[in-house]
Order: sequence, then C-alpha cells, then structure tokens
Amino acid sequence: MTPGKPSVPPRTPAAVLRDLRQRLPLLGRGLGLVWRAAPGWTSAWSGLLLIQGLLPIALISLLRLTVDRLAALMAAPTPPSSLTGLWPLLLLIALLWLLGQALTSLIRWTRAAQTERVQDHLHALIHDQATRLDLTYYEQPEYYDLLHQARVDAINQPLALLEHLGGLLQNGLTLLALAVLLAVHYAGWLPLLLLGSALPGLWVVGRHTWREYQWRLNHTVHERWARYYDWMLTQREAAAELRLFDLAAHYRRQFQDGRARLRRGRQALDTQELRAELAAGGLAWLGGLGGMAWMIGQVVRQRATLGDVVLCYQAFHQGQRLLRVLLDNAGGLYRSLLFLDNLFQFLALRPHLVPPPQPQPAPERLQRGIRFDRVRFTYPGSERPALDDFSLTLPAGQLTALVGANGAGKSTLIKLLCRFYDPQHGAILADEVDLRAFDPEEWRRRITVLFQEPTHYQATAADNIAFGDWAAAPGAERIIAAAAAAGAAAAIERLPAGYATILGRWFGGAELSVGEWQRVALARAFLRNAPLLILDEPTSAMDAWAEHDWLHRFRQQTAGHTTLIITHRFTTAMHADRILVMDRGQIIEAGSHAELLAADGGYARAWRAQLHDAGHD
Repeated sequence: MTPGKPSVPPRTPAAVLRDLRQRLPLLGRGLGLVWRAAPGWTSAWSGLLLIQGLLPIALISLLRLTVDRLAALMAAPTPPSSLTGLWPLLLLIALLWLLGQALTSLIRWTRAAQTERVQDHLHALIHDQATRLDLTYYEQPEYYDLLHQARVDAINQPLALLEHLGGLLQNGLTLLALAVLLAVHYAGWLPLLLLGSALPGLWVVGRHTWREYQWRLNHTVHERWARYYDWMLTQREAAAELRLFDLAAHYRRQFQDGRARLRRGRQALDTQELRAELAAGGLAWLGGLGGMAWMIGQVVRQRATLGDVVLCYQAFHQGQRLLRVLLDNAGGLYRSLLFLDNLFQFLALRPHLVPPPQPQPAPERLQRGIRFDRVRFTYPGSERPALDDFSLTLPAGQLTALVGANGAGKSTLIKLLCRFYDPQHGAILADEVDLRAFDPEEWRRRITVLFQEPTHYQATAADNIAFGDWAAAPGAERIIAAAAAAGAAAAIERLPAGYATILGRWFGGAELSVGEWQRVALARAFLRNAPLLILDEPTSAMDAWAEHDWLHRFRQQTAGHTTLIITHRFTTAMHADRILVMDRGQIIEAGSHAELLAADGGYARAWRAQLHDAGHD
C-alpha cells in the first residue's frame, strides 16, 4: 500500500523517455476518467482546439500573400487605386483574427464547464473510496500520505492531462504545418534546425518534472504537518486550549518553520530549472538566428522575396514559441502521469473486510446473544494485544454493563462488534454464527452505537437524530419519540426553530452544551430499531438527577433488546442485569450488582470508593 517513491531521478534524455513510455498506460486511464465525467464537453473542447490549431497556418499564409502583393504593387508604376485589391486579403486576415479571439473565449467557457464536472466526478471517486476502506487504513501513516497525494496533488491531474495533451496536439499540428511550409518552399533542413534546437529543452523539462515529483513525494509528510499546524491555529476544536495554555506562538512558529523548509526546497528546484532553461533557450535562439541569416542571404541573392522573409521570420518566431509551449505541455503531461499514478494507487486500495461469497443473513433479533470465543486482537502497528484469549457472552434480551479502567480494552470491543476490524485469532459469534459469515454492511445495520465521542453534525436537530436510520427516511413522530427517550426533547424544543434549528456554529446555528450534544447522539442511537444496542459512557455528561430519570426511561426503551453499556459510573452499571468487570483485556469479575458486592472484590472496593467520593462532592 505504500506509495512507490523513485529512488534515483533519470539524468539523461533516454532515461526520461524510457520512464515516460512506462507510464503511458496511465494516459488512457486518465483520459477515461475525463470522458466518463464529461463526454459532451470533452468532444466540444477537442473540436475547438483542432480549429484553433489550424488558424495560425492560415494567417501566416495570408500574411505572406499580402506582403508579396504589396511589394509587387509598390514596385509597379500603377496608380494608388490598385491598392484596393488588398482589402479582401486584409479583411480575411481580420476575420480570422476575430475568429481566433472568439475560439479562445469559447474554449475557456467549455473548459470551465468541463472542469466542474470532472472535479465533481473525481471527488465522488475519492469520497467513495475513503468511506469504503476499513478503519485499518486509518492506523497507517502511509495511508494519509497517499490520501493527501490523491486529494491534493492528483485531484486536478486528469484535467491537466487532457489540457496538456490538447496543447500537444494543437500546437504540434501547427508546428507540423509550419515545418511543411519551410521544407516545401525553402529547404528541407530548416525544420530540422527548428526542431533540433528544441531538444535540449525537452531534456530540461523532463528532468525538472521528475525531480519535482520526487521532491513532492518525499515532502508529503512535511506538507501534511504544515496543514495540521494551520488547522490547529484556525479551527474551533483547539481554540480554547491554544489560548489557555498560550500555545499559539508555538504553533505559528512550527507552521512558519515548516513552510520555510518547503519554500527553500521548492526555490532550489526552481533555481536549477532556471539555469537549465537559460542554456536550452540560448541554443534555441541560435537555431532561429541561423535560419533567419540563411533566408536574408537568399533575399540578397534574389532567390527569395520580402514575403518569404516575413514568412520565415513568422515561422521561426511562431515555431520557437510553439516549441516552448510544446515542451511545457510535454512536461505537464509527464507531471500529470506521475501524479496520476498516486491517484490510481489510492483508488486501487481494497478493503480487507469484504462480504463472503455467500453471506448468511444477519439476524433480525438475537435469540442466544453475542459470544467472544478466545479472541486475540492487536491494532495495526502495535506490538501489544488489546485483547488476548478473550472470552465474553452477552445474553440475548439482557442489559449488560461493562466497567473497567481506561485502556482495559472496552472500546476495542465496540470496534470488533461493529466489524471495523476482525480478530487475528478466535471468533465473535452472533447466535453462534461467526460475524465473518455476514455481509459487514448488513451486520452494521443490525447495530446501533453511541460512541464515547459522538459526531456533532452541522445539520438540523431533526437530521442529527434522523441520521441514526437515514435510509428509512424517519418521520417527525419517530424523531420526536427518540428525542424524548434520550432526554433531548426539552433542549431541542428550547431552540429558536425547534427541530428545524441548525446545530453547531460553522454555519450560524445554535450551539449545545456537552450534555445536550450527548443526548442528541443518544436519540440518534435510539432511532435505529436494531437488535444490538451499544452505548459507550451514555451518562458521562449527566448529573445524578438526569441520570436517574434517563435510566428509568432507558430500561423501558430497550426492553427485549440485547444491550451493552460501557461506563465508569457504577450508579449506571448497577441497573444492568449483569455486570462485567474488565482489566487488561480480560473479564475478571461477572455478576449482578448485589452478587459483586457480596463477593467483596475489586468491583465492591471501587463501588465504595465511588460512593465515598460522591459523598464528599
């Protein structure tokens, strides 16, 4: 999965061409992306480019004809009225010039429409891929590098590829026509002189493009750090602590130092390119000077006319300009192919958790419950197992509470139950069927979860709750009932527009307290009528009175459901049918509240300590 990084940049024209040839298959894939996104606009844009590519040839030919006719008229003893024969040519030149201006505007307009569609298509591909991949990828820094390269460096490359390819075809067509004019009317070696003087520039462009690409790959992490520092300085999530602990100056310095390092690297690259470009440009200038010197000699020997001089000058002038543009297009094409490789690497990633060939239907209601059978699980990149030889049973239709210290492995259970990960050893069974026998998406639809840090959606209060069962398009009655069950109704009804109020400050909405946000998240969890309900610290933001009221309604709301509550509050755990005490990835005590107190173990000691602390409070 790690993005491939070239170790040694090519240093010869042959090496550049060899690497370009190896990457040519990416050309078809990149153009295919553009065509699928905007076939009509791409066809129109290509046709306009073709017409625009032929215009310079027509203009140069008309200009040569006009100059020759003007020279003949000036040399002959004819009255000035004979100059009127030039007006049709001048009018035609003017019309072609106007057509060129109109084509430029049309191409720009077509390009803008094409860009919007292609950008939307690529964002859709990246978003679909990012949400399809397993959480395992989010544990790997290489994934973030590749995501950054796809989302930032490569997102514009399919369009850039098309633009550079269009420029190559358009300008190459014009240049070919100029070369034919020079070869047919004057000497066959003139086009060779014109093209040969540009070859050093091709090598300069190819070498710089490769070095720039390699530099971008090697500095992806530094660019991500700079974006992180920028995020810390500008986003609400860090604003309070940045001010309280006076960290703003530290993060500004980190951002500025990182940007200075990136800036120096880019400037060094650009300086190398400038020196090589000046040398290549000097050779191209000498080639053009030689061609013009030969043509002037032809005029002196009366083998050519003034129109020929104008045509030759225009051909070399336009040719040198076109060659520079062609070299830029070739470099841009090469750059696009390099970065498209990163995009396709990202799109080629595959989730590890895939449906089995013939998935079994996930149970609508649990009959026996959930069982962890000697599960061992280690997070990617970690050497210490989060769970090792772990066994646990959640009886169907009962409320089970799981208590334990931080880091005991409680949140890992949630991730495994949701099949965000699979254990490396052992099995998790639902009604004695391994979870790996179900389609992961279907199984997740059978679960509802309140996470310890639920998402604050910048959406209406109604949508924040409806997201719990969005596919079912829940009506107002279900949403209000879920809010009431979670104890969120009173807070929502106090909002300016009630359930239609936007929550969060990002778009001018109403902000809720931590406890109110938690109740909204609880309502979201309650909305989904799932057989398995998992709540991680559901009462952590509630006071004792609110907790007691909520627990009474909660038992009624979850009657008949298989429910797991993870909590540090024994006043919450005591209402469960069964309490499990977890420590260092193992269940060390199990029983009802009364049974655990009677056993006088760790649970009983922690219960007495919590009661003592509450009494002092």
